[in-house]
Amino acid sequence: MPIAMLVAMCVCFAFSISVAVSIGLANTVALYVSQSSFLILPKEMYSAIDKFPLAAIPFFILAGNVMERGGISQRLVDFAKSIVGGVQGGLAATCVLTCMLFAAISGSSIATTFAIGAILIPALVRHGYPINYAAALQATSAELGVIIPPSIPMILYGVTAQVSVGELFVAGFGPGILIGVALMAYVLVTARVKGYGKLDREGRLPFFRAFWNALPALLLPVVILGGIYSGATTPTEASIVAVFAALVVSMLLYRELRFADIGPILKKSVISTSVVMFIISNAGVFSYLITRANVPTILAGWLTTHLDSAAIFLLGVNVALFFIGMFIETNSAVIVLAPILAPIAISLGVDPVHFGLIMVVNLALGMITPPFGVNLFAACQVAGISLDHIISKLIGFVVVILICLMIITYFPPITTFLRDWVYPNHR
Repeated sequence: MPIAMLVAMCVCFAFSISVAVSIGLANTVALYVSQSSFLILPKEMYSAIDKFPLAAIPFFILAGNVMERGGISQRLVDFAKSIVGGVQGGLAATCVLTCMLFAAISGSSIATTFAIGAILIPALVRHGYPINYAAALQATSAELGVIIPPSIPMILYGVTAQVSVGELFVAGFGPGILIGVALMAYVLVTARVKGYGKLDREGRLPFFRAFWNALPALLLPVVILGGIYSGATTPTEASIVAVFAALVVSMLLYRELRFADIGPILKKSVISTSVVMFIISNAGVFSYLITRANVPTILAGWLTTHLDSAAIFLLGVNVALFFIGMFIETNSAVIVLAPILAPIAISLGVDPVHFGLIMVVNLALGMITPPFGVNLFAACQVAGISLDHIISKLIGFVVVILICLMIITYFPPITTFLRDWVYPNHR
């Protein structure tokens, strides 16, 4: 059955059928080959999205669209550019830094892609960056939305592996900052080598002016994360707070959002949410069928049998998760694999919070790797290009994140230092 699914998807891709539809058709073929009831399709599609934490996705997307229209995203961009935009390649580095700031507000890589990409992809193109490079940069930078807390995959890992979500959130800052700094270094070097961004200094505001303009926007992460860490709100409830806070800042402080804009923003958010949820629902069926075929169990058994030390086990897990992330949606992969792999990691002496970050960072790569990279589709939609145009520009970004993943894997203090400081009695 898994082979039939992969063959069906490859055929669909060859005919340029959209990814979500390709997954759905592959699921249908698998059910036909295995002579299973087709009622499994609607049942599992509903089950895949019938999860309370996923309710945060439409609200974070809505918050992102409000921030884009209400001037919040632009002020974050101006603030980031005032810090890193004074050199060649500074606009590309601004994209990374802005996504880091926005990630602490939105909690969603999709929302980050749309909100920041709508501003920076056209700006990057105007400053001489190839449009496919700009889209690849935006898709990759937005991946930080699930690594820097709040993060939906971290919530799902915490629930399924019975690990403190608060500890996971605190531990996520180290890997997020490491990847963000590495990406900024990479784009600055690339700009020098390729000759991109020679006009990036244009339009750069003085730091204190940009900071003052962006101050209400910069306080949003304090409100959102403060509510989560204090226990006043759940991460899902925090997504609603993000919408309310974005509306207050956009309408009352910046005064760039009018009541007439609410309708188009809601329509845009519904369309974006529908696309994402359709992919998640089809990926949920795919994950269910893969699980029913015992692929994760076989994988876990093989890892347990052949990889008997923590270092080798983690290497094997990283390789496996890299390829799994290409074919299974991140949230679905966390739900399926965390209960299987986390106990094995713990038995080998790996900290469960550290292992959770390894899983999240690795599977987040699936958001920017074909064929199911949801960030890629969002960035391509914003840029108005097809998926095949972006692939060649992704390779360097993927390599950078893989290097960071190896550092995170084999240098646990990156994830555990801040956690141990905030939660000294976690054990």
